[in-house]
Amino acid sequence: MAWVVITMVVALLQYLAFGFMVGSARGKYGVPAPAISGNEIFERYFRVQQNTLEQLVAFLPGIWLFGTYVSPIWASVLGAVFIVGRAIYAAGYIRDPKGRGPGFGLTFLSTTILLLGGLYGAVRTLL
Repeated sequence: MAWVVITMVVALLQYLAFGFMVGSARGKYGVPAPAISGNEIFERYFRVQQNTLEQLVAFLPGIWLFGTYVSPIWASVLGAVFIVGRAIYAAGYIRDPKGRGPGFGLTFLSTTILLLGGLYGAVRTLL
């Protein structure tokens, strides 16, 4: 499970990095706290951070369940897909929100597999 924990921490560090990017964008685009609007580019950074937070709510339990009931190595591989997907999502969304699709797809696919696989594994232990 060490690989699962490492993958989870990397995903959380990525989220923190997105937070620092939002802070930097606040200064660069003149959007003082607590405002969350006022500049379209700033809002893209902010949405990347917020969407990542929303995705972490499903990803973190999913990777833990999959790692516990199916395979820690495969959970980490799927977790890496999630992390790469988030990076692609961020780059695409910040450049042009229409470009967020591929990154979101990787994120959604990996999280769905983790959750369904974890559920399958847990039910399998009951039978």
